[in-house]
Amino acid sequence: MNKIKTFFLAFVSSLSMTANAGGILTNTNQNIAFLRNPARDGAIGIDGVYYNPAGVVFLEDGFHLSLNIQNAHQTRTITSTNPYFALGAKNNGNETKVFKGKADAPIIPSIQAAYNKSNWSFQFNFAVTGGGGKCEFANGLGSFESVVGAIANQLAPLGSTGYDVDGYMQGRQYYYGFQLGAAYKVNKNLSVYGGLRMLYGSASYKANIDNIKVNTANGYVPFDKFIEGSITTVVSGIRQVQKAIGQYEQAGGTPRAERTAKLQQLQGVRGSLEQLTPYSEGVNLMSDQTGWGVAPVIGVDYKTGNFNFAAKYEFKTRMRMKNKSTVKEASIIDAVNKFKDGTDVPEDSPALLTLGAQWSVSPNVRVNLGYHHFFDKDGHLYEHQEKLLGGDTNEYLGGAEWDVTKRLQVSGGLQLTRYKMTDDYMNDMSFVVNSYSFGFGLGYKISDKVKVNVAYFQTNYTDYDRVTSVNPRVSDSFTRTNRVIGAGVDLKF
Repeated sequence: MNKIKTFFLAFVSSLSMTANAGGILTNTNQNIAFLRNPARDGAIGIDGVYYNPAGVVFLEDGFHLSLNIQNAHQTRTITSTNPYFALGAKNNGNETKVFKGKADAPIIPSIQAAYNKSNWSFQFNFAVTGGGGKCEFANGLGSFESVVGAIANQLAPLGSTGYDVDGYMQGRQYYYGFQLGAAYKVNKNLSVYGGLRMLYGSASYKANIDNIKVNTANGYVPFDKFIEGSITTVVSGIRQVQKAIGQYEQAGGTPRAERTAKLQQLQGVRGSLEQLTPYSEGVNLMSDQTGWGVAPVIGVDYKTGNFNFAAKYEFKTRMRMKNKSTVKEASIIDAVNKFKDGTDVPEDSPALLTLGAQWSVSPNVRVNLGYHHFFDKDGHLYEHQEKLLGGDTNEYLGGAEWDVTKRLQVSGGLQLTRYKMTDDYMNDMSFVVNSYSFGFGLGYKISDKVKVNVAYFQTNYTDYDRVTSVNPRVSDSFTRTNRVIGAGVDLKF
């Protein structure tokens, strides 16, 4: 009977959605140049305000500005197998069910700006560094529907033959990043950078679980009515057994052991049913979260011959998201306590090390390599979920850029992302899986001071298969899709 608690816990816990494109909370697609060629860590350009800030100082003197808009669409698919699904009113007796969520970020803006003067470069960056949209599961998730099925199965002795439930969930997350810093050209080959990044997080969650019904011989009955009727039936049975026991005792006899055992059994059933009563109302959650944090960023760039090498380190940003929620007091549903009004929820953004190299094969062709290491295990997440990870995230990047003409430039590249996921960390909504991405696009110089960029970026994900039980078969297969299109303009003044 207590599994219904797990049902609501799983549902509410899954509300913590992130739209990841790097480490657990980090989006690295902060400029259209990245979409065209993700290996930008060793390149020199205005997009370097984020990717290679030390290298920006090697741009010509003056004011440089990059304005970017991206559109992202993502699906999340979980194919789940559980024998309890066969009891569902909407499942047609099938034990395997596909659950899909859609996440859209219609507008993802970013701005990079730099003012170069002599040996100095003063820089500003604004971007959506985490999240970026809202995710909606219109038909629920397997993690909670399977538990409803288990409850219906457990209630079979009381006349239950199946279940029905309505669930809706929507989560929205935006982590806005603001970065200020300066680069200094030590000599014609070497430059260094120091700056501060501030993150401001804004999130909202809406969840409804209602219209829970139990199928009986008389059709579908509301869950609360079924529990109420079952308690009435059990209480009547208890009274009958107690009456029989009382008659034996009045006659001076000893009640039969089976009657005493029956009484204990019925009293246990009554207790279990009464424990279910608070959950019959379902969940109606509305919560807003806000928080902020600041962390240093340092970088270095070194030029030699036809090669350029660069490194950057973003320190961990301590984030505490404060709840403004309909949950005013501690709830008997543990997971709801994450959204308790006024509490602070840890959501650190992990530290990031990037390494990059660029080789100018000719005056018109450049080849790029990059490496990202996200220190995910060092970040503090809610209830220390980071401890469930098997390790940190690594990314490997490569690409090339070709100046076809004086005005037209084309580029393309690949990104390989490897997470250290575990079965314990994975859940229906916040999961990430290994992937490879490719991007391509072009830049066109309208004039010496105006350059337009357009690009397409797609991520292909592998499946993550988790088998919870072999007999009966209980398993999940997680995967995603993701595509991004973007356009921007680079200006010089």
